[in-house]
Amino acid sequence: MEIIDDIEDLISTQDITPKERYSSRKHVKVKARKRVDERENITPVGVNIPGTQKIYVKTWGCAHNSSDSEYMAGQLAAFGYKLTEDKNEADLWLLNSCTVKNPAEDHFRNEIQSAQKLGKYMVVAGCVPQGAPKSSFIQGLSIIGVQQIDRVVEVVEETLKGNTVRLLGTKKQNGKKIGGASLLLPKVRRNPLIEIIAINTGCLNQCTYCKTKHARGDLGSYPPEEILARARQAFEEGVVEIWLTSEDTGTYGRDIGTSLPELLWQLVDIIPEGCRLRLGMTNPPYILEHLEEIAKIMSHPRVYGFLHVPVQSGSDQVLADMKREYCRTDFEHVVDFLHDRVPGMTIATDIICGFPTETEIDFEETLSLCEKYKFPSLFINQFFPRPGTPAALLPRIPAQEVKQRTKKLTNLFYSYEPYSCKVGQIQEVLATEVSHDKQHYVAHNKFYEQVLIPMKKEYLGKLVKVKITNATKFSMIGEPLDGIVMPGLVKPLAPGEVSGIKGIKTTNRQIVGKMLIPLIFLFISILIKLTWKFLKL
Repeated sequence: MEIIDDIEDLISTQDITPKERYSSRKHVKVKARKRVDERENITPVGVNIPGTQKIYVKTWGCAHNSSDSEYMAGQLAAFGYKLTEDKNEADLWLLNSCTVKNPAEDHFRNEIQSAQKLGKYMVVAGCVPQGAPKSSFIQGLSIIGVQQIDRVVEVVEETLKGNTVRLLGTKKQNGKKIGGASLLLPKVRRNPLIEIIAINTGCLNQCTYCKTKHARGDLGSYPPEEILARARQAFEEGVVEIWLTSEDTGTYGRDIGTSLPELLWQLVDIIPEGCRLRLGMTNPPYILEHLEEIAKIMSHPRVYGFLHVPVQSGSDQVLADMKREYCRTDFEHVVDFLHDRVPGMTIATDIICGFPTETEIDFEETLSLCEKYKFPSLFINQFFPRPGTPAALLPRIPAQEVKQRTKKLTNLFYSYEPYSCKVGQIQEVLATEVSHDKQHYVAHNKFYEQVLIPMKKEYLGKLVKVKITNATKFSMIGEPLDGIVMPGLVKPLAPGEVSGIKGIKTTNRQIVGKMLIPLIFLFISILIKLTWKFLKL
């Protein structure tokens, strides 16, 4: 790459001189310019300056997607863009999509159409464009791939100039896939009290119904030291709860010579008193070999006794057709082992109703599994054929039959109340957010069961001792007692405040420095253009 020391060097020594340029002209007529008209055509200074526009960010899907959006919002805010929740006043919409189910993709498509009708600039991100970049409804739009979120500023900048940018590459190190963009980037947390850390991306499964694999790809784990650095920074900024997320947390480290339990023990050592760690979803095959260590970790007072283990079906035949790589007995072993070693342990799971090969007998086996364990958190989904997946090619079960099975399982789920037996208990809960009714704080006990407590300012971000006075299907009501435990941390960041900016580490300082370079050149360019226009006047 040639380095130009001076702007004068842009003029070639072979260029003709002004005298030579006009020597062939016999008569040169000078025409007066209309100064007023010329000035009216000058673009007002600042209109296209990056960092001066308002950005609306919308996210669909899992905690991993939420984390990606927080990082993208943080980089934009650090650069100077103003984040807004008012889509109508925004200059650009950043839409981060989910490809797990048809409805989520439909909502994403509808939002794109809304933005187009309003004439908004738009950047799309997430699993939909990454997994199917040739989809007709995203043609002509700028795309940020799931591993390219660290380049959101340049994509937004180019889009606001009227250009289309598509970044869909996979980040690699020494030829091997890595987790993705740095975990030490600036971010704006949706909830200043909760830090979401993606510990790895992709998975090792080949499930026949899953479209996410097309987007997130194979396993790529983040180094433990980077995860620990992010956690330390979060606690220093007033976070009281950390969520570890990925497409399959149980697979963490298999590609870099470590394991999930090794990471968790390192994290437990740095979690301050009064704070909590929540482990995200893991598939059964990859937690089986770690059950002993996972049980010990789940018993730790600073770790929630909660695990999301999706079973999807109670039928071995359907599990085989789904290529889930485990059987019903394996799943039952996970649940029984953890319940036995961690009394009170919460197991959440997922069920897919109406997989193409599911018979009535297969469905009855799923019902019996759910009846046996009476899961307090049960996510029931109808099968959706995702384009490009093997299951999408199979003949589908009639929609009415799928609806009937879904209703039958839903009725079973609502037939029991898992928390009624806990009325009268004394529990210690951590309050982290405001409930949907705006009347309570949402808190969680040791087993990540939801407890609603009165909305008094001093409770937020603190451990509160409560007595359970009432219970519903999904939560309990807690009456605060005298005991309030302060986590002993600094005041959390204000909503919308950028994480990682105060006391910027070398990595972030370099990022900010890189952001300033294009802005400086833009100002120089505008100054040269304006000077040239006025000189011509």
